Amino acid sequence: MEKINTEKSCPSCNSLFECKPNDIANCFCSSIALSRTNLENIAKQYKDCLCLPCLAKYNSENNKVYGLKFLVFFLFSSLFSFAQFPGPVGSLNTTAMYKDSSAFVAWASGCTVHRGLQDISTPSLGVTSAGVDNDGTLKAGDNPVVSLGDGGYAILTFPSAIKNGTGFDFAVFENSFDDTFLELAFVEVSSDGINFFRFAATSNTQYTTQIGTFDELGDATKLNNLAGKYRVNYGTPFDLDELKTIPELDVNAITHVKIIDVVGDINAPYATYDQNNSPINDPWPTAFASGGFDLDAVGVIHANSLGIKENELNSKISVYPNPCTDNIIISNSGFENTIYQLMDFKGALIKTSVANTGKTIIDTKNLENGIYFLNIKQNSECIIKKIAVQK
Repeated sequence: MEKINTEKSCPSCNSLFECKPNDIANCFCSSIALSRTNLENIAKQYKDCLCLPCLAKYNSENNKVYGLKFLVFFLFSSLFSFAQFPGPVGSLNTTAMYKDSSAFVAWASGCTVHRGLQDISTPSLGVTSAGVDNDGTLKAGDNPVVSLGDGGYAILTFPSAIKNGTGFDFAVFENSFDDTFLELAFVEVSSDGINFFRFAATSNTQYTTQIGTFDELGDATKLNNLAGKYRVNYGTPFDLDELKTIPELDVNAITHVKIIDVVGDINAPYATYDQNNSPINDPWPTAFASGGFDLDAVGVIHANSLGIKENELNSKISVYPNPCTDNIIISNSGFENTIYQLMDFKGALIKTSVANTGKTIIDTKNLENGIYFLNIKQNSECIIKKIAVQK
Protein backbone atom coordinates (compact mmCIF):
# COMPACT_ATOMS: atom_id res chain seq x y z
CA MET A 1 0.00 0.00 0.00
CA GLU A 2 1.25 3.47 -0.84
CA LYS A 3 2.26 5.46 2.22
CA ILE A 4 0.30 8.70 2.46
CA ASN A 5 1.27 11.68 4.60
CA THR A 6 -1.62 14.03 5.31
CA GLU A 7 -1.48 17.57 6.71
CA LYS A 8 -4.22 17.99 9.29
CA SER A 9 -5.49 20.71 11.61
CA CYS A 10 -5.64 19.63 15.24
CA PRO A 11 -9.30 19.83 16.43
CA SER A 12 -8.11 20.92 19.89
CA CYS A 13 -5.60 23.74 19.16
CA ASN A 14 -5.99 24.24 15.36
CA SER A 15 -2.25 23.81 14.72
CA LEU A 16 -1.16 22.00 11.56
CA PHE A 17 0.65 18.66 11.79
CA GLU A 18 1.58 15.71 9.61
CA CYS A 19 -0.45 12.53 9.98
CA LYS A 20 0.56 9.15 8.50
CA PRO A 21 -2.68 7.13 8.33
CA ASN A 22 -1.10 4.39 6.20
CA ASP A 23 2.16 4.26 8.12
CA ILE A 24 1.06 4.17 11.76
CA ALA A 25 4.31 2.59 12.93
CA ASN A 26 6.18 5.73 11.95
CA CYS A 27 3.47 8.25 12.91
CA PHE A 28 4.09 10.25 16.08
CA CYS A 29 0.91 8.91 17.72
CA SER A 30 2.46 5.43 17.95
CA SER A 31 5.02 6.82 20.39
CA ILE A 32 2.36 7.44 23.07
CA ALA A 33 0.94 4.58 25.13
CA LEU A 34 -2.75 5.33 25.53
CA SER A 35 -5.01 3.29 27.73
CA ARG A 36 -8.13 1.90 26.07
CA THR A 37 -10.25 4.30 28.18
CA ASN A 38 -8.32 7.35 27.05
CA LEU A 39 -8.39 6.20 23.42
CA GLU A 40 -12.16 5.73 23.52
CA ASN A 41 -12.72 9.10 25.22
CA ILE A 42 -10.58 10.91 22.66
CA ALA A 43 -12.56 9.27 19.84
CA LYS A 44 -15.82 10.45 21.41
CA GLN A 45 -14.62 14.00 22.10
CA TYR A 46 -12.82 14.75 18.82
CA LYS A 47 -13.67 14.00 15.23
CA ASP A 48 -10.08 13.65 14.04
CA CYS A 49 -6.51 13.04 15.22
CA LEU A 50 -4.86 15.30 17.81
CA CYS A 51 -1.40 16.79 17.34
CA LEU A 52 1.43 15.43 19.48
CA PRO A 53 1.41 18.18 22.18
CA CYS A 54 -2.38 17.93 22.63
CA LEU A 55 -2.28 14.12 22.66
CA ALA A 56 0.43 14.13 25.32
CA LYS A 57 -1.39 16.81 27.31
CA TYR A 58 -4.63 14.81 27.26
CA ASN A 59 -2.76 11.71 28.38
CA SER A 60 -1.13 13.58 31.25
CA GLU A 61 -4.25 15.40 32.45
CA ASN A 62 -6.42 12.31 32.51
CA ASN A 63 -3.76 10.32 34.39
CA LYS A 64 -4.95 6.97 33.08
CA VAL A 65 -1.89 6.01 31.11
CA TYR A 66 0.12 3.04 32.21
CA GLY A 67 3.38 4.46 30.92
CA LEU A 68 4.92 6.63 28.24
CA LYS A 69 7.42 5.08 25.92
CA PHE A 70 10.98 6.28 26.16
CA LEU A 71 10.70 7.94 22.76
CA VAL A 72 8.11 10.44 24.02
CA PHE A 73 10.12 11.12 27.17
CA PHE A 74 13.20 11.82 25.08
CA LEU A 75 11.29 13.95 22.58
CA PHE A 76 9.68 16.20 25.18
CA SER A 77 12.82 16.49 27.32
CA SER A 78 14.69 17.68 24.24
CA LEU A 79 11.85 19.93 23.15
CA PHE A 80 11.57 21.83 26.41
CA SER A 81 15.29 21.91 27.15
CA PHE A 82 16.33 23.35 23.83
CA ALA A 83 13.16 24.46 22.06
CA GLN A 84 10.84 25.93 24.65
CA PHE A 85 8.17 27.16 22.23
CA PRO A 86 6.54 25.78 19.05
CA GLY A 87 8.88 25.56 16.09
CA PRO A 88 8.74 26.84 12.50
CA VAL A 89 6.40 25.74 9.73
CA GLY A 90 6.77 22.03 9.10
CA SER A 91 8.17 21.14 12.51
CA LEU A 92 6.39 18.55 14.62
CA ASN A 93 5.04 20.94 17.26
CA THR A 94 4.43 24.06 15.16
CA THR A 95 1.30 26.14 15.77
CA ALA A 96 1.60 27.91 12.41
CA MET A 97 -1.76 28.28 10.68
CA TYR A 98 -1.93 28.25 6.90
CA LYS A 99 -4.02 31.02 5.35
CA ASP A 100 -6.36 28.54 3.61
CA SER A 101 -7.14 26.65 6.82
CA SER A 102 -10.85 25.99 7.26
CA ALA A 103 -10.42 27.18 10.86
CA PHE A 104 -10.63 30.80 9.69
CA VAL A 105 -14.16 32.15 9.63
CA ALA A 106 -13.47 35.87 8.99
CA TRP A 107 -10.76 38.44 8.32
CA ALA A 108 -10.20 42.01 9.45
CA SER A 109 -12.50 44.45 7.66
CA GLY A 110 -10.96 47.71 8.88
CA CYS A 111 -7.37 48.81 9.46
CA THR A 112 -5.88 52.11 10.59
CA VAL A 113 -2.10 52.48 10.63
CA HIS A 114 0.07 54.89 12.61
CA ARG A 115 3.40 54.81 10.79
CA GLY A 116 6.67 54.46 12.64
CA LEU A 117 10.02 55.87 11.53
CA GLN A 118 12.14 54.02 8.99
CA ASP A 119 14.95 54.21 11.53
CA ILE A 120 14.08 55.43 15.01
CA SER A 121 17.70 56.49 15.53
CA THR A 122 17.63 58.70 12.40
CA PRO A 123 14.33 60.60 12.38
CA SER A 124 15.35 62.64 9.33
CA LEU A 125 14.66 59.59 7.14
CA GLY A 126 10.96 59.96 7.88
CA VAL A 127 8.29 57.29 8.30
CA THR A 128 7.67 54.13 6.31
CA SER A 129 5.40 54.38 3.29
CA ALA A 130 5.00 50.89 1.82
CA GLY A 131 1.37 49.84 1.47
CA VAL A 132 -1.83 51.56 2.55
CA ASP A 133 -4.08 51.06 5.57
CA ASN A 134 -6.55 48.78 3.81
CA ASP A 135 -3.73 46.37 2.94
CA GLY A 136 -4.11 45.04 6.48
CA THR A 137 -7.64 43.82 5.70
CA LEU A 138 -9.04 40.79 3.88
CA LYS A 139 -7.52 37.32 3.66
CA ALA A 140 -3.77 36.85 3.91
CA GLY A 141 -2.23 37.21 0.47
CA ASP A 142 -5.23 39.00 -1.06
CA ASN A 143 -3.68 42.45 -0.55
CA PRO A 144 -0.11 43.76 -0.51
CA VAL A 145 1.32 44.27 3.00
CA VAL A 146 1.48 47.54 4.93
CA SER A 147 4.78 48.34 6.70
CA LEU A 148 4.55 49.71 10.25
CA GLY A 149 8.09 51.07 10.74
CA ASP A 150 9.96 51.29 14.04
CA GLY A 151 7.37 51.22 16.83
CA GLY A 152 4.49 51.87 14.42
CA TYR A 153 1.16 50.18 14.94
CA ALA A 154 -2.09 49.16 13.28
CA ILE A 155 -5.56 48.89 14.82
CA LEU A 156 -7.86 46.39 13.14
CA THR A 157 -11.62 45.91 13.37
CA PHE A 158 -13.79 43.00 12.27
CA PRO A 159 -17.24 42.21 10.84
CA SER A 160 -18.24 40.86 14.26
CA ALA A 161 -16.49 40.54 17.61
CA ILE A 162 -13.88 37.84 18.27
CA LYS A 163 -14.70 35.49 21.13
CA ASN A 164 -12.76 33.17 23.39
CA GLY A 165 -13.35 29.67 22.06
CA THR A 166 -11.51 26.38 22.48
CA GLY A 167 -7.87 26.77 21.50
CA PHE A 168 -6.60 29.69 19.43
CA ASP A 169 -8.99 32.53 18.56
CA PHE A 170 -7.22 34.57 15.87
CA ALA A 171 -3.92 34.67 13.99
CA VAL A 172 -1.64 37.45 12.70
CA PHE A 173 0.15 37.16 9.35
CA GLU A 174 3.46 38.76 8.31
CA ASN A 175 5.36 38.35 5.04
CA SER A 176 8.73 36.89 6.08
CA PHE A 177 10.31 35.14 3.11
CA ASP A 178 11.69 32.27 5.21
CA ASP A 179 11.76 30.75 8.70
CA THR A 180 14.71 32.75 10.04
CA PHE A 181 14.24 36.36 8.87
CA LEU A 182 11.63 37.27 11.45
CA GLU A 183 10.31 40.80 12.02
CA LEU A 184 8.21 40.79 15.16
CA ALA A 185 5.30 42.65 16.73
CA PHE A 186 3.42 42.80 20.02
CA VAL A 187 -0.30 42.02 19.97
CA GLU A 188 -2.96 43.73 22.08
CA VAL A 189 -6.75 43.41 22.13
CA SER A 190 -9.66 45.56 23.28
CA SER A 191 -13.37 45.00 23.85
CA ASP A 192 -14.22 48.73 23.91
CA GLY A 193 -11.76 50.29 21.47
CA ILE A 194 -10.23 52.35 24.28
CA ASN A 195 -8.44 50.04 26.68
CA PHE A 196 -5.96 47.63 25.12
CA PHE A 197 -4.30 44.66 26.83
CA ARG A 198 -1.14 42.93 25.63
CA PHE A 199 -0.41 39.23 25.33
CA ALA A 200 2.59 38.39 27.52
CA ALA A 201 5.40 38.09 24.97
CA THR A 202 8.63 36.16 25.48
CA SER A 203 11.87 36.31 23.49
CA ASN A 204 14.64 33.91 24.47
CA THR A 205 16.80 35.09 21.58
CA GLN A 206 20.26 36.18 22.71
CA TYR A 207 20.73 39.92 23.09
CA THR A 208 24.51 40.23 23.30
CA THR A 209 24.96 40.60 19.53
CA GLN A 210 22.63 42.69 17.39
CA ILE A 211 20.81 40.84 14.59
CA GLY A 212 21.69 42.91 11.54
CA THR A 213 19.52 44.30 8.77
CA PHE A 214 19.61 41.21 6.56
CA ASP A 215 20.67 38.57 9.08
CA GLU A 216 18.59 35.40 9.04
CA LEU A 217 19.04 34.41 12.67
CA GLY A 218 15.46 34.17 13.91
CA ASP A 219 14.34 31.04 15.75
CA ALA A 220 10.62 30.41 16.29
CA THR A 221 11.36 28.02 19.16
CA LYS A 222 12.63 30.96 21.21
CA LEU A 223 9.60 33.17 20.62
CA ASN A 224 6.13 33.17 22.15
CA ASN A 225 3.14 35.52 21.77
CA LEU A 226 4.99 37.62 19.21
CA ALA A 227 3.40 38.09 15.79
CA GLY A 228 5.77 37.40 12.91
CA LYS A 229 7.36 34.19 14.18
CA TYR A 230 6.17 32.34 11.07
CA ARG A 231 6.90 32.84 7.38
CA VAL A 232 4.60 34.32 4.75
CA ASN A 233 1.15 32.70 4.39
CA TYR A 234 1.35 31.20 7.90
CA GLY A 235 -0.25 33.02 10.83
CA THR A 236 0.91 33.25 14.42
CA PRO A 237 -2.12 32.28 16.56
CA PHE A 238 -3.25 33.81 19.86
CA ASP A 239 -5.50 32.44 22.59
CA LEU A 240 -7.79 34.90 24.40
CA ASP A 241 -8.03 32.49 27.30
CA GLU A 242 -4.66 33.89 28.45
CA LEU A 243 -6.32 37.26 29.12
CA LYS A 244 -9.60 36.09 30.64
CA THR A 245 -8.76 37.25 34.19
CA ILE A 246 -8.47 40.93 33.18
CA PRO A 247 -11.63 42.58 34.57
CA GLU A 248 -11.65 45.46 32.07
CA LEU A 249 -11.57 43.06 29.10
CA ASP A 250 -14.46 41.01 27.73
CA VAL A 251 -12.68 38.16 25.98
CA ASN A 252 -15.95 37.13 24.36
CA ALA A 253 -16.43 40.48 22.65
CA ILE A 254 -13.07 41.61 21.22
CA THR A 255 -13.71 44.46 18.79
CA HIS A 256 -10.15 45.72 18.14
CA VAL A 257 -6.75 44.08 17.65
CA LYS A 258 -3.63 46.23 17.84
CA ILE A 259 -0.34 45.17 16.19
CA ILE A 260 2.74 47.09 17.45
CA ASP A 261 6.12 46.81 15.76
CA VAL A 262 9.00 45.59 17.91
CA VAL A 263 12.03 47.86 17.54
CA GLY A 264 14.73 45.22 17.24
CA ASP A 265 17.57 47.31 18.64
CA ILE A 266 19.04 45.57 21.72
CA ASN A 267 20.39 48.77 23.25
CA ALA A 268 18.72 51.63 25.13
CA PRO A 269 17.10 54.00 24.46
CA TYR A 270 15.40 52.30 21.51
CA ALA A 271 15.15 48.70 22.69
CA THR A 272 11.75 47.13 23.34
CA TYR A 273 11.34 44.47 26.01
CA ASP A 274 9.45 41.25 26.60
CA GLN A 275 7.56 40.26 29.74
CA ASN A 276 10.85 39.29 31.42
CA ASN A 277 12.36 42.70 30.69
CA SER A 278 14.72 41.20 28.12
CA PRO A 279 15.48 43.23 24.97
CA ILE A 280 13.86 41.67 21.89
CA ASN A 281 16.46 41.15 19.18
CA ASP A 282 15.26 41.13 15.57
CA PRO A 283 16.68 42.54 12.29
CA TRP A 284 17.62 46.18 12.83
CA PRO A 285 17.96 48.77 11.49
CA THR A 286 15.59 48.36 8.55
CA ALA A 287 15.81 51.90 7.22
CA PHE A 288 13.55 51.48 4.20
CA ALA A 289 10.11 52.57 3.09
CA SER A 290 9.11 48.98 3.91
CA GLY A 291 10.87 48.85 7.30
CA GLY A 292 9.56 47.17 10.43
CA PHE A 293 6.73 44.67 10.79
CA ASP A 294 4.92 44.07 7.49
CA LEU A 295 1.27 43.42 8.30
CA ASP A 296 -0.46 41.09 5.88
CA ALA A 297 -3.69 40.12 7.63
CA VAL A 298 -5.47 39.07 10.81
CA GLY A 299 -7.64 35.97 10.54
CA VAL A 300 -10.46 35.17 12.96
CA ILE A 301 -11.00 31.63 14.23
CA HIS A 302 -13.78 32.19 16.78
CA ALA A 303 -16.28 34.96 16.06
CA ASN A 304 -19.59 35.98 17.53
CA SER A 305 -22.29 35.68 14.92
CA LEU A 306 -23.81 38.96 13.85
CA GLY A 307 -26.94 39.01 16.01
CA ILE A 308 -30.38 40.38 15.23
CA LYS A 309 -29.75 43.44 17.41
CA GLU A 310 -26.51 44.24 15.59
CA ASN A 311 -28.29 44.03 12.25
CA GLU A 312 -30.96 46.34 13.64
CA LEU A 313 -28.34 48.81 14.84
CA ASN A 314 -26.78 48.89 11.38
CA SER A 315 -30.14 49.36 9.69
CA LYS A 316 -31.65 51.94 12.07
CA ILE A 317 -28.60 54.08 12.90
CA SER A 318 -26.85 56.02 10.16
CA VAL A 319 -23.92 58.43 10.34
CA TYR A 320 -23.33 61.24 7.84
CA PRO A 321 -21.68 63.10 6.20
CA ASN A 322 -18.66 60.86 5.89
CA PRO A 323 -16.09 62.29 5.26
CA CYS A 324 -17.10 65.22 7.46
CA THR A 325 -15.75 68.70 8.22
CA ASP A 326 -17.46 70.56 11.08
CA ASN A 327 -19.75 67.87 12.47
CA ILE A 328 -21.21 64.43 12.05
CA ILE A 329 -24.90 63.66 12.36
CA ILE A 330 -26.14 60.43 13.89
CA SER A 331 -29.67 59.51 12.85
CA ASN A 332 -31.28 57.00 15.22
CA SER A 333 -34.70 55.68 14.19
CA GLY A 334 -35.23 52.93 16.71
CA PHE A 335 -33.28 52.87 19.98
CA GLU A 336 -33.38 54.63 23.34
CA ASN A 337 -30.40 55.28 25.63
CA THR A 338 -27.84 54.62 22.94
CA ILE A 339 -24.22 55.37 23.85
CA TYR A 340 -21.94 57.05 21.32
CA GLN A 341 -18.16 57.08 21.79
CA LEU A 342 -15.90 58.93 19.37
CA MET A 343 -12.25 57.78 19.44
CA ASP A 344 -9.10 58.64 17.54
CA PHE A 345 -7.05 56.06 15.67
CA LYS A 346 -4.96 55.41 18.80
CA GLY A 347 -8.09 54.37 20.70
CA ALA A 348 -8.19 57.50 22.89
CA LEU A 349 -11.71 58.61 23.83
CA ILE A 350 -12.53 62.08 22.47
CA LYS A 351 -16.24 62.48 23.13
CA THR A 352 -19.08 60.44 24.55
CA SER A 353 -22.82 61.00 24.73
CA VAL A 354 -26.09 59.18 25.44
CA ALA A 355 -29.03 59.83 23.14
CA ASN A 356 -32.50 58.57 22.26
CA THR A 357 -34.21 58.38 18.89
CA GLY A 358 -33.78 61.31 16.54
CA LYS A 359 -30.67 63.17 15.43
CA THR A 360 -27.51 63.73 17.46
CA ILE A 361 -24.85 66.17 16.27
CA ILE A 362 -21.21 65.67 17.25
CA ASP A 363 -18.92 68.67 16.77
CA THR A 364 -15.73 67.86 14.84
CA LYS A 365 -14.52 71.41 14.12
CA ASN A 366 -11.55 71.07 16.46
CA LEU A 367 -10.47 67.65 15.26
CA GLU A 368 -7.46 67.20 13.02
CA ASN A 369 -7.80 65.53 9.65
CA GLY A 370 -7.66 61.77 9.92
CA ILE A 371 -9.52 58.58 10.71
CA TYR A 372 -11.73 58.22 13.79
CA PHE A 373 -13.96 55.46 15.15
CA LEU A 374 -17.51 55.89 16.40
CA ASN A 375 -18.58 53.13 18.81
CA ILE A 376 -22.37 52.79 18.98
CA LYS A 377 -23.54 50.74 21.96
CA GLN A 378 -27.00 49.50 22.76
CA ASN A 379 -27.05 47.35 25.90
CA SER A 380 -24.60 44.49 25.23
CA GLU A 381 -24.45 45.05 21.45
CA CYS A 382 -21.92 47.29 19.72
CA ILE A 383 -21.20 48.38 16.16
CA ILE A 384 -18.29 50.50 14.97
CA LYS A 385 -18.36 53.16 12.25
CA LYS A 386 -15.15 54.50 10.69
CA ILE A 387 -15.28 58.27 10.29
CA ALA A 388 -12.98 60.41 8.13
CA VAL A 389 -12.42 64.08 9.01
CA GLN A 390 -11.33 66.12 5.99
CA LYS A 391 -11.15 69.93 5.99
